[in-house]
Amino acid sequence: MGPCCCGALGIHPLKSDHRPSTDVELSSFSLLDTYPGQGGGRRQPFQEFLDLVQVSERCGLAGIWVAEHHFQSGGVCPSPPVLLAAAAQRTHRLRLGSMVGVLPLHDPVHFAEEYSLVDQLSGGRLRLGVGSGYVPREFAGFGIDAGRKREIFDASLSVVLAAMSGKFVRGPRATSQRVRINVRPVQRPHPPVWIAAQRAEAVPFVAARGFSVALVPYASAPDLPGLARVVRAFRRASPPGSNAQVGVAVHFGAGIDPRRGRTALQRYLDSRMTARGSFLRDATPVPPHPVSAERLEEQGFALFGSRGAIEAGLEPFRRMGVDEILGHFDFGGLRTIEVHGSVQKLAEVMGSARIALESAPRGPELGAVSSA
Repeated sequence: MGPCCCGALGIHPLKSDHRPSTDVELSSFSLLDTYPGQGGGRRQPFQEFLDLVQVSERCGLAGIWVAEHHFQSGGVCPSPPVLLAAAAQRTHRLRLGSMVGVLPLHDPVHFAEEYSLVDQLSGGRLRLGVGSGYVPREFAGFGIDAGRKREIFDASLSVVLAAMSGKFVRGPRATSQRVRINVRPVQRPHPPVWIAAQRAEAVPFVAARGFSVALVPYASAPDLPGLARVVRAFRRASPPGSNAQVGVAVHFGAGIDPRRGRTALQRYLDSRMTARGSFLRDATPVPPHPVSAERLEEQGFALFGSRGAIEAGLEPFRRMGVDEILGHFDFGGLRTIEVHGSVQKLAEVMGSARIALESAPRGPELGAVSSA
């Protein structure tokens, strides 16, 4: 795929994690899902991810995000820092993020070292996305009590940020001694922190700590007005002067036949529900309605088809004040040529929209009308 013209349209990579309110950034998000034996498996998932990284850079996207998963075909990246380090050597401007690093599965001191090294190798382009995890097999495989995952997450995050800030810290084992890591991140005191939230009630707590939040909309809200309420709750709970942002994951198939996009999305959704299982449903509740590709499209959380359809679908996210769209392009076994074409088309749409909106006032917030 040749060079993309998106830079001329006004899309530029992140310079910081604070932007004007009318600016909605676009990034790529990848789970590296595979489907062995189903005709949709990736032959070289890691190389395909690195190809997506380079396409995203050429098309002027703000960043790339990669998820950590273990012991399942629905996500085959066990170590985001390794892939992000490889991505850093292939890019110059793209912000690089984990979405997420599953903190309860790691020694927090080692976690801080590895991600600090990524920030060094990328020249300060890391965004540290972390979460507590939700896949039962992963906790069982590492011998972690899933019932303590939030407790472990909170304690581990404190250690990670302290270590990155140059403070003496102690690991989780009883025999761990106080240490100070040698490799600190370029960004001081630490890279911007993003927390993945699947429950709407968790969002104000993330905001109160000054962290950015990444939302999977169909897990945290039933529809677009509901998502707008979650975004407003985040803004209200954020400390004065906070630069924290709201990112929303959206499935895209720009230029792809909607029927093919829905088929791929349903395959992806089926794999996620299987991976999640029933063990953690109380912690990450399944939405009250069955999750299906058709329903997500109806809700506005999956956008397929023509440029006009994509443009119309993006407008509600801008109106409600979303800072970044985490575009999920490579899901459900879509072909590489379809994924790359979708990235390019969507980047062009968002670039054109930005030019049109640079001087336009933001409209009324979706769902802002009181029912009283």
